[in-house]
Amino acid sequence: MSENTGTKTDSPSEAAGDTTELKRVMGPGLLLLFIVGDILGTGVYALTGRVAAEVGGAVWLPFVCAFAVAMLTATSYLELVTKYPRAGGAAAFSHRAFGIHFLTFLVTFAVMCSGLTSASSASEAFSANLLSALDVEGEHARVTLVIALAFMSLISLVNLRGVGESVKANIVLTLIELSGLLIVIGVGVWAMTQGDAEFSRITEFDTSGGETAFGAATAATALAFFALVGFEDSVNMAEETKDPVRIFPRMMMIGLCVTGVIYVLVGVASVSLVEPSELGEGETPLLKVVEAGAPGFPIDLFAWITMFAVSNTALINMLMASRLLYGMSRERCLPEPLSRLLPTRRTPWVAIVFTTLLAFVLIGYADLAALGGTTSLLLLCVFAVVNVAVLVLRRDRVEHAHFRAPTALPVIGAAMCVYLATPLSGRPGDDYQIAGWLMLVGIGLWACMWLGNRYMAASRAKAPAPAEGGDGGDGKGGAAG
Repeated sequence: MSENTGTKTDSPSEAAGDTTELKRVMGPGLLLLFIVGDILGTGVYALTGRVAAEVGGAVWLPFVCAFAVAMLTATSYLELVTKYPRAGGAAAFSHRAFGIHFLTFLVTFAVMCSGLTSASSASEAFSANLLSALDVEGEHARVTLVIALAFMSLISLVNLRGVGESVKANIVLTLIELSGLLIVIGVGVWAMTQGDAEFSRITEFDTSGGETAFGAATAATALAFFALVGFEDSVNMAEETKDPVRIFPRMMMIGLCVTGVIYVLVGVASVSLVEPSELGEGETPLLKVVEAGAPGFPIDLFAWITMFAVSNTALINMLMASRLLYGMSRERCLPEPLSRLLPTRRTPWVAIVFTTLLAFVLIGYADLAALGGTTSLLLLCVFAVVNVAVLVLRRDRVEHAHFRAPTALPVIGAAMCVYLATPLSGRPGDDYQIAGWLMLVGIGLWACMWLGNRYMAASRAKAPAPAEGGDGGDGKGGAAG
């Protein structure tokens, strides 16, 4: 199947003109900042302590292992996005490879859940950090909720305005969140020059729970993988990227390498200044690192940096979720209205409104505290599907040159993703319970969509059929058809 043949599955409205295409505004620099900002996100600001509590002083090792798994899967994404540079991401790739609407729907739902959960968590974190930065004391659940909902509304307005404005906001927010991590690394270097850093901890493993060093590292890797996800979100922006076939491979590899190095350095600096057991307590591990290494540093500044960091996470994930629904609607796997664009801004307004409303529900009613591991679990399953899909689609030829991953890489990537998604990796049972409920919701939505399609098909079948071969022109038309 050629590339031209494959694109016939797009919405018929595409033929109407350029207003049915997303606007290509992202060059190499914007794409790189998008990838770096999405991977860094809020995960490293809170996850470093949890990884340290799991593995001990060797906190850098799980990040290295997670980086290796992410890099393997990234090569599969690169082959597919340069082969089919359209919005849709993993769901579109699995649909092309397997053609099973139920699987496509579940992949779409899993990826969308990961994005919306992350964005909703970021909104609540933004609200909490804002109240902290303003020195508001006590419990203010209703105020926190109102701020979170208002923040999500602001994110949706930026999203509606256009990807150009969204990505420009991403530049500012990425630089701010990156500055926070560089401060942590700088504090670690300063403490080292003053003789205050304890680097002997970085080779210590916590085996107090009776598990081996390998078991501790594996369990921590399954957790640390959540901090490395985000690179796949950029794939949903392919249709808004200038010359994606040429620039995507280089920018994604650079982005992954930059963030991988930052994570390792942050991990080393953290355990060198703070005991791993202490680092794992509370929700602000990096704040403890700065306090230990540079007591005179203005600590309140970190609340604002964290607030901007979570803003970036929310913005990027809402961009991803809306573009995912838009792309799959054009592939006719989701209702057609989700692919409608604003005439002037050319942004998928129906998909943006729909995902924003879902985020409101999550912010208002869902307990998001334990969903980080569940999000990681869902994405590992999606990544396994993508690694298999790239091998299946090798038989589909396209007319243009594209990136091609060595065959061994997607095979190893699929095996590693499956392993990290199983209980063998030490993943807690709560992850499977929450993921199971989420997938049941997805299956319920798919069943409603299937029944709706059956009802519409039955309604059309009951409509009066044109006479065949009779005197009427309709009959001739029907025979010809």
